[in-house]
Amino acid sequence: MSQTPITVTYPLEEVLKELKQDIKDINTKLDKLNTIEVEIAKLSEKVIGMDKRLEKVEGEQATMVKAISDLQGFRSLIVPIVVAVSTALLTLVFRLVPNLP
Repeated sequence: MSQTPITVTYPLEEVLKELKQDIKDINTKLDKLNTIEVEIAKLSEKVIGMDKRLEKVEGEQATMVKAISDLQGFRSLIVPIVVAVSTALLTLVFRLVPNLP
């Protein structure tokens, strides 16, 4: 079973031009791909930086929440302290004032 060979009648110059154009197109696409990879790498670095800053902010937020919580606890002690100091001062004043007839 023998097959007859296919005969192509394109000029070699035209075939080479098409191949050359295809190679240029592939190179252009590779250049674009490289550019995209570089941009992705830059974005990745930015995301990592933002992640680190976010972790820092979250840590500072936790510290601030604790400080506010501590202040709220202290605020609840202010009234008893004021009452105690006022009572002590009034007691001193009444003891220093001579007994009135």
